[in-house]
Amino acid sequence: MSDDAVLLAHNDGQGVRTLTLHRPHRRNAIDDSMWQALRDALSAAGEDRTVRVLVITGAGGAFCSGADISGGLRTEHPTYRMRRLSEVALLLHELPVPTVAKVTGVAVGAGWNLALGCDLVVATPGATFSQIFARRGLSLDLGGSWLLPRLVGLQQAKRLALLAETLDAEQAQSLGLVTWVVPDAEVDDFTDDVCARLASGAPVALAQSKALLNEAAGHTLRDALAAEARTQAVNFATHDVAEAYAAFAERRDPRFTGAWAVPTGTARAPLPSPRDQTDGT
Repeated sequence: MSDDAVLLAHNDGQGVRTLTLHRPHRRNAIDDSMWQALRDALSAAGEDRTVRVLVITGAGGAFCSGADISGGLRTEHPTYRMRRLSEVALLLHELPVPTVAKVTGVAVGAGWNLALGCDLVVATPGATFSQIFARRGLSLDLGGSWLLPRLVGLQQAKRLALLAETLDAEQAQSLGLVTWVVPDAEVDDFTDDVCARLASGAPVALAQSKALLNEAAGHTLRDALAAEARTQAVNFATHDVAEAYAAFAERRDPRFTGAWAVPTGTARAPLPSPRDQTDGT
């Protein structure tokens, strides 16, 4: 994408793709062009098997100041605009790779919910967060009504939504809304290290663990156990399980690819015996 694009995409060559919200003059408030760019970028990342981790961050010292309302009220019916927001929220939630939000500066309204929609959140000490909707005469969007109760419980979710308080990074972390708070000078290296560890993981297994956790809130224990059994069967049909056993035996780091191991013929080579090996549990 060009330097003046509203969303910049960068691949590090190791399976990590970074999406940078790029409207620093508006503290990266998301306008119609950026909603479209986000939708397209998330869809592309989900279809690109070279992408192992996705990072979302903002340019110019801010993460995202929410949806851009500088144009005032519109003639377009709001359901059309909300459809674009819903598509972005669902694509992010269902993306089959780990996602990391790197937050500096403000993350408010839809901007904070964009960060909360990621699997992990890294923030600098100066980051600030707010479900600002109530101050704008609006209710929660971009999945906030679903995300907040699951992350902090119903009472705290109501506090954040109804009072629209501004939290600093430590307060957000104490509620479980930020995974790590890292000094500004260290945040890039820290995020790179987290992403490198995620990118080295077994992609099929990580995708399925993410999906299991996302779906668990609406499941009974019986449902969850059945889903776990199904997904483990898929994992055993990849080369990654055999590679993990081999790496354990050879005392080296595994090299996971997510490649399908089921042969096209009728015979299948047995997996290495797990005798005298453990899975660490």
